[in-house]
Amino acid sequence: MSSSRLTSAFFQQDVLDVAPALLGQNLVILSNGLKLTYLITETEAYRGEDDLACHASKGKTERNHIMYALGGYVYVYLVYGMYWMLNFVTGNENDPQAVLIRGIEGFNGPGKLTKQLDINKTFYGEDLAVSERIWVEASGKSERFITAPRVGIDYAGDYWKNVKWRFIRTD
Repeated sequence: MSSSRLTSAFFQQDVLDVAPALLGQNLVILSNGLKLTYLITETEAYRGEDDLACHASKGKTERNHIMYALGGYVYVYLVYGMYWMLNFVTGNENDPQAVLIRGIEGFNGPGKLTKQLDINKTFYGEDLAVSERIWVEASGKSERFITAPRVGIDYAGDYWKNVKWRFIRTD
């Protein structure tokens, strides 16, 4: 385990602080005894039951219950029956928020990166502070970024589909 691993306290902040702060940090996967490290390049924020694009907008379910935990856990779910989406729970208990990891260095698109990293439903609920197979390490890299609307959420209505809660690293 690395001393530069981000602690639970990092994830126990508001998603709008955590999502851009993850840019430039290292996503670490331990696979077949190898430590694989990837720079996080793109994230999206999903913020609570009021956010109509957030999975918590209809309340707590079997699928999203981990979002209601204290920040620092992994939330994965399947879309289109074939793509796993990797999210990190943020904020306080019973205030469901999560950061979608949309891109890592070399892989743009959340489905492509989870396929490359072999992330699936078994990662659901992993504690990023102590997991021996997935965590985030500080990199010391710059966090310059631009913002843009989130992707693929037209169903949420004009306001929520246009909120600039997508964060893209620029350096």
